Amino acid sequence: MQRESTITDTRATLTDTRRISRDVSIITLRCPEVAEAAEPGNFVNVRVSDTTQPLLRRPFSIHDAEGDEIRLMVKEIGKGTEIFCGCRPGTELSILGPLGNRFSVEADDYDTALLVSGGIGTAPMKLLERRLRAKGKTIVNLIGGRTKTDLLQDGLSDCRLATDDGSEGLHATVLALLAQELPALCAAGRPRVFACGPTPMLKAVAAFSREQKIPSEVSLESVMGCGFGICYGCSVEVAAPEGGTKTVLLCREGPVIDGGRMV
Repeated sequence: MQRESTITDTRATLTDTRRISRDVSIITLRCPEVAEAAEPGNFVNVRVSDTTQPLLRRPFSIHDAEGDEIRLMVKEIGKGTEIFCGCRPGTELSILGPLGNRFSVEADDYDTALLVSGGIGTAPMKLLERRLRAKGKTIVNLIGGRTKTDLLQDGLSDCRLATDDGSEGLHATVLALLAQELPALCAAGRPRVFACGPTPMLKAVAAFSREQKIPSEVSLESVMGCGFGICYGCSVEVAAPEGGTKTVLLCREGPVIDGGRMV
């Protein structure tokens, strides 16, 4: 979970937009400097319009990076993301990145990587899986959603699914799926949890991992207007090493934090 990226403010060319669900698209941007430096867990801040509407950049996890391109998984939830998903190939956009820290791909205390995600939380998992596979790790994806249309697998391997309404996979939360699958996964090798999704889900997964004495890392979501600590819009409360809690800026100390620091 180290910060090693070099921040670049650059122009990116949108080359492709691919719809994968009713409100989620994979957007490909050609931006060699960012693609070369991108690490699993990093994000970029995108100015989706050259006008002042919307005023702030929008943060997106880097879904994948290959060659001179990055891919972002974008859910239309407001005017900014609606504009972004409507951009045509050839559109030039200002992007800032890669920002934030990264997942601990290099750690040697595990054999099996459990990638736990909910909804749009699958966004950083494709690049993470790619890098973990290069390290020889066994990878299992546990993906949850309210209904089957919320299950965003997009090229991920060995996907175990859960839905709140039972429309696909286990009729339960992704945490219940993790608890069900864990005994067999532990028998196959030392596990480590990498999670991204809604904050309540991350708190539950982190607490469960602590109970099971499994190392975990969670990628938190927050409003990140600037992406590097000026606007103070992404303050979150985490456990302090000396006891109690403290407030940190997620763009500086995250978005990936040790699961043990979840309050």
